[in-house]
Amino acid sequence: MTSTAHKPTTVPKSAALRALRGIRVLSIALNLPGPAALMRCQQMGATCVKLEPPPPAGAATSDPMALYSPVAYEAMHQGIRVAVADLKTEKGQKALHRELAKTDVLMTSFRPAALQKLGLDWKVLHQLYPALSLVTIVGAPGARANEPGHDLTYQAENDLISGLSLPPTLYADMGGSLMASEAVLQAVLIQQRQGKSSHIQIALSDASAYLALPRAWGATTPDSAVGGSHAGYQVYPCKDGRVALAALEPHFAKALCAAAGIADSSIASMQSSATRELIAAYVLSKTRKALDKLSVEKDIPLYTLPK
Repeated sequence: MTSTAHKPTTVPKSAALRALRGIRVLSIALNLPGPAALMRCQQMGATCVKLEPPPPAGAATSDPMALYSPVAYEAMHQGIRVAVADLKTEKGQKALHRELAKTDVLMTSFRPAALQKLGLDWKVLHQLYPALSLVTIVGAPGARANEPGHDLTYQAENDLISGLSLPPTLYADMGGSLMASEAVLQAVLIQQRQGKSSHIQIALSDASAYLALPRAWGATTPDSAVGGSHAGYQVYPCKDGRVALAALEPHFAKALCAAAGIADSSIASMQSSATRELIAAYVLSKTRKALDKLSVEKDIPLYTLPK
């Protein structure tokens, strides 16, 4: 087994409490959700180790993420000890079990059938290591856990794909990574409070469904306030770019309308096409610099963007 150590990255202030200090997390999860979750655990103070299969000839790593996005792979593995172990061999299994013997939480992203072949299903692991908790990342829950899928398919089944355009980011994968790091925290809390280990399954389709809840509730449909019906909650063109305007609450809408010379800032007015046209014309007459200044002076939530 060979290993490499990555230099630690700057820890975000939100992770300064280091709630997982003293906890060892071992991951055999590749691609995006597992490594992103491990990155979060490391930022919360956990000692993190990742085992990867032997890389193909001429490659530095076997993780597909390094091929898709070397920048992402490097960012996610800072401060993580990465070791190589072929889990299909006796030598690799011995290396794995040496790590498991000193691990608090194991994180995987294999399908259940693959885990069973590797001797890593929960029943076997719990018998060998009663104090070890397991967080398994799968595509879909229950009987669907062995089905093939990806971030794009899980977003599609939750109505998060518009037309033929790809989504701007990997919502299911990143949402799943947050749920997985949350599951590590849950497992540690259960162990500390109840004195027992646990198996928590995280499904990327569930993560996508959770992120899609505002849409399922009707909160982001075109006839809703944050879906397009409110004139103060829109993306408008300005003189030299665009502005994401979020004057949704009544006091923000009032400040916006006062700046634009609009007398009525009632909910009914803000949902009218006439008010939308007046605000659009006002914003179009302003530069990004002027709008940024307006935001500060009049306390209006907005963010300017290039064309």
